[in-house]
Amino acid sequence: MDGLKERIRKAVHNQPQPTVTILSSLLAVEDELGYIPPEAVDEVAGFNRATINDVWAVVSFYPNFRTTPPGQHRVEVCWGPSCHLVGAMPVIAAVLEAVGLPAEGDTPDGRLSLRYNTCLGACAQAPVMSIDHHLIGRITPEQARNRLADYGAGPATE
Repeated sequence: MDGLKERIRKAVHNQPQPTVTILSSLLAVEDELGYIPPEAVDEVAGFNRATINDVWAVVSFYPNFRTTPPGQHRVEVCWGPSCHLVGAMPVIAAVLEAVGLPAEGDTPDGRLSLRYNTCLGACAQAPVMSIDHHLIGRITPEQARNRLADYGAGPATE
């Protein structure tokens, strides 16, 4: 646990921008860890001379902040306007089927975290999917299934 606290402290205290805020501190922690653990809320509050409630207010306001560790691999499918127009919805359906989830979230085995994204910044390559921040453009539903199979994705079994 001390390693976690040290990583949080370094992330919060080593922000390069001249103006540091609760939001920038939380972003620094999430960049470092991939999520915001309770220990980070305490550190961010102390560093920014704020209350724990002030920090939780920011964490809870932004839906993209995670408060639990992400899966081993991060999958994002763009469903922004350009991707939506050229086939994002069938790609999303294929991804959901491939990973065995009813909607975005984490697989029960912790292997994958799936998020929908309003823009991955590659509109000319739409539809776009990202696995561990590596963009895959002009992806088809079948290609999405095949790529996820490479990561051990498969429907959950009960």
